[in-house]
Amino acid sequence: QVQLVESGGGLVQAGGSLRLSCAASGRTFSSYVMGWFRQAPGKEREFVAVISWTGKSTYYADSVKGRFTISRDNAKNTVYLQMNSLKPEDTAVYYCAAKRGTTSTQNDGYDYWGQGTQVTVSS
Repeated sequence: QVQLVESGGGLVQAGGSLRLSCAASGRTFSSYVMGWFRQAPGKEREFVAVISWTGKSTYYADSVKGRFTISRDNAKNTVYLQMNSLKPEDTAVYYCAAKRGTTSTQNDGYDYWGQGTQVTVSS
């Protein structure tokens, strides 16, 4: 069982930056693939970024590529999402998620989810 708790969301102006954190419980964090997803009002939850359990492999949605960076610190059981050059369309609730096995961009591929953290980007 893995419990995930996101933090770091907030209100920021367009062009600004935020760093989201996702703290995981359990001693096997380093064996999990970690992903970030987001859900804007009235829209389906969408993939943002994913990182392999080693941290050596990452993949991003086209909409955030070059602006967002996913990273992890297995010693701290934490995964991060650094978000730069934020745009109003980045406004959403951001969720972290965990799965075993290979990286995935699909919602239903993940076994554990956090409660989400709100990110609001004003224009």
